[in-house]
Amino acid sequence: MTDLETPPNDDFPEAGPTPSADSQANPASFLGVLGEFIQTILLAFVIFLLIRNVIQNFRIDGISMEPNLHDGQFLIINRFAYCPGLHLDFPPLGIELNKTWCVSQPQRGDVIVFHYPRDPSRDFIKRVIGLPNETVEVRNGEVLIDGNMLPAPFGPNPGSYSAPPQKLGSDELYVMGDNRNNSSDSHMWGPLPEHFIVGKAWLSYWPPQYWSIVPHYDFSSLAALPGRALAWAGLR
Repeated sequence: MTDLETPPNDDFPEAGPTPSADSQANPASFLGVLGEFIQTILLAFVIFLLIRNVIQNFRIDGISMEPNLHDGQFLIINRFAYCPGLHLDFPPLGIELNKTWCVSQPQRGDVIVFHYPRDPSRDFIKRVIGLPNETVEVRNGEVLIDGNMLPAPFGPNPGSYSAPPQKLGSDELYVMGDNRNNSSDSHMWGPLPEHFIVGKAWLSYWPPQYWSIVPHYDFSSLAALPGRALAWAGLR
């Protein structure tokens, strides 16, 4: 009796193990998650740039702005108030980009944050007293602008010193702390070049009892004080 062998069926090869749907989807899932992660990082970076270039927080260090602003108080600074621009500083990568476009001038009485001219790594906060092209003098604590006594509606702690007349350039300001006898300001180190300005103090947000909009004083609407000969036309 002859054994009959069944010839191999080439038309129907044996099926090997079929890759599961999960293993096929894994690369696509990984790429999708990676893409979402990159998008999140980019979005966070864009938001960071927008916030960094529009507003900035600032902590007051010292008593130079007493009695109106206090040591340890936190403020929001409006960087677009005078010179909006692009600021990108990332020391680990050696990235430092600062480009600004000045659109408006600081006004007398504004509270501003600026880089200290003698050490730009430090930021100061002071009040604008003298404007470009004016002459500022301090006599026994009284401030004179082009020879006219300047009122102080913001209620500073009065000073007792004198400072000689200082003629400001076309891009310079005279800044002073409200706590006149306890402030390093223009009466000590001279005018502030405008390109050192960071922004205008806008909002106090901490501690809670100091929450408020930082007030602005319009000197052009003030009447002359009794007994003082003032030429208000030059004060605006």
